[in-house]
Amino acid sequence: MGTSRSEPVAGRRILVANRGEIACRILRAIREEGGIGIAIYSEADRAAPHSALADEAHEVGPAPVGESYLNAERILEIARLSRAEMVHPGYGFFAENAGFARAVGDAGLIWVGPSPEAIEVMGDKIAAREAVGASGVPVVPGTGALPPDRETAVRLAEEIGYPVLLKAAFGGGGKGMRIARDADGLTAAIDLASREAERAFGDATIYIEKWIEKPRHVEIQLLADQHGRIVHLGERECSIQRRHQKLIEESPSPAPFPGLRDRMGEAAVRIAREIGYANAGTVEFLLDAQGSFYFLEMNTRLQVEHPVTEMVTGVDLVRRQLRIALGGPLDLAQEKIDWRGHAIECRINAEDPEHGFVPATGRIRALHLPEGPGVRNDSGIVRGQVVTPHYDPLLGKLIVWDEDRPRAIARMRRALSEHRIAGCRANVPFHLWMMAHPRFLEGTIDTGLVEEELKPAEIAADRTETLAVAAAVAAAYRKCGAGPAPARAEGRDGSPWKWL
Repeated sequence: MGTSRSEPVAGRRILVANRGEIACRILRAIREEGGIGIAIYSEADRAAPHSALADEAHEVGPAPVGESYLNAERILEIARLSRAEMVHPGYGFFAENAGFARAVGDAGLIWVGPSPEAIEVMGDKIAAREAVGASGVPVVPGTGALPPDRETAVRLAEEIGYPVLLKAAFGGGGKGMRIARDADGLTAAIDLASREAERAFGDATIYIEKWIEKPRHVEIQLLADQHGRIVHLGERECSIQRRHQKLIEESPSPAPFPGLRDRMGEAAVRIAREIGYANAGTVEFLLDAQGSFYFLEMNTRLQVEHPVTEMVTGVDLVRRQLRIALGGPLDLAQEKIDWRGHAIECRINAEDPEHGFVPATGRIRALHLPEGPGVRNDSGIVRGQVVTPHYDPLLGKLIVWDEDRPRAIARMRRALSEHRIAGCRANVPFHLWMMAHPRFLEGTIDTGLVEEELKPAEIAADRTETLAVAAAVAAAYRKCGAGPAPARAEGRDGSPWKWL
């Protein structure tokens, strides 16, 4: 959606219908383009960084999302009162809601994203499979919407071949997904998946897809303007996941298949052209051990992991989203896109990896974000802020770039060793553990690695040892007085004084 002619972003009043790190990211891009950024915040987010970053900010409602960030009527009222001209949804909340995108257009505003029709096609996973099949891109074998009778479901699953995956037709984020390895497990999986789909998405429709053992999850970033030009910006490897939710992303993929980027990129562009797509989008694929790939889904929005693509291509995706929404032609030619070096992103979540990644809450008493060459923090928190149970646990993203993958991993280890947050548990110890894992170092990864390899006791032991070293350092300091810092402990990142 947008205007039919190219217009400048400068001077435009743009409402960001989101919160946290992605709202901060978009508000900065708006300012760089010369626009005026308008934020919304809930009562719980009154002191959040995104409200301070904006040129103006408006309270949208109480803490619960249904009364604030998912209150479409109130958001559109704020857009009218603030004289906004454009709405950027970020990701999550209303980002892939065709009804809200339509309501934005009906209110005379410009939606920074694809058309409601494209959102609808790709938001319905069954319709998306049909559209992609028409484009000739391989699709994971599967069914349409499952009928209510279990006998038919069992027959369809047997035709596809076990194991199979039950998926929510209107789902995402790993919700409404269950694996069944035989007919006995299928009925229970259907019940669990449909109930979760109903709770999460308001629609219990599910379907069956062939479960590919030990796949990689690799996706392609797209940019498309309103004049028919579409380019891909290469791949991102997103295989480090837990319960189908991504934890670490990198670009390029370490998958050992020559020509993978070109083959996947061409397929993603073909899909976008098939549905008349415009703006930023991501096509996700499953990659098997032989190098064959299959369409998984298309995310009709900006991805959480978009920074790794920006780091290796030098292309600012958010600024181009704004220009495309105003009818601007894409200023990129496929043959001119250059990929340089290697980037890795770690999602910093408020959760406890020692105890099943349970969500964590609390007031942030202290915060230190790493710095230095090739380090980027997309953060949505500040010291003194309260992390509540009302929102997604993502606190921010730590992204690094270096000349090649081994150097990028070493840089990420260094950056993680400097990351400090007190008052709320975060998953930094998990990331440090993964950055030293042999399979990750070798690049022999798949979507099951975390479930197969993670041993919470190793993370706990690592933290306990760090605390013990810190205590020893403190005791030595008190006994000896000020003096040179103790030598770095073997095999440890960072200074013992820093641990203290």
